[in-house]
Amino acid sequence: MKEKIMPENIKAIGPYSPAIKVGNFVFISGQLGLDPKTNELKPTLEEQTEQALINLSEILSSIGLSLDNVVKTTIFLVNMEDFQKVNEIYSKFFKEPYPARSTIAVRSLPRNALIEIEAIAYVF
Repeated sequence: MKEKIMPENIKAIGPYSPAIKVGNFVFISGQLGLDPKTNELKPTLEEQTEQALINLSEILSSIGLSLDNVVKTTIFLVNMEDFQKVNEIYSKFFKEPYPARSTIAVRSLPRNALIEIEAIAYVF
């Protein structure tokens, strides 16, 4: 049975759930660098990356989990030249063993975001 996860401060910008729990897995929808207080996109790639990861963390926290539960992430980048900048920020949020990860170059993202990050977590 799937359970919809609706944290109070993170809202979906379309007809989807921020996260769904199925068994011991939690599937977190792609997070943009949107400030949940203002619903505005952070201005720089670095700020968007950090905010997207904070949003992922907040969603997990709302059900008693943390980024330590993340087993897989997918990063969507508008500019693959930003890969190293993203890695620097990403490594501050996750510790070894790092989650499995894919990074995909895309033409554009909702709200003209520069990055979107989705995740799969496991309840240990």
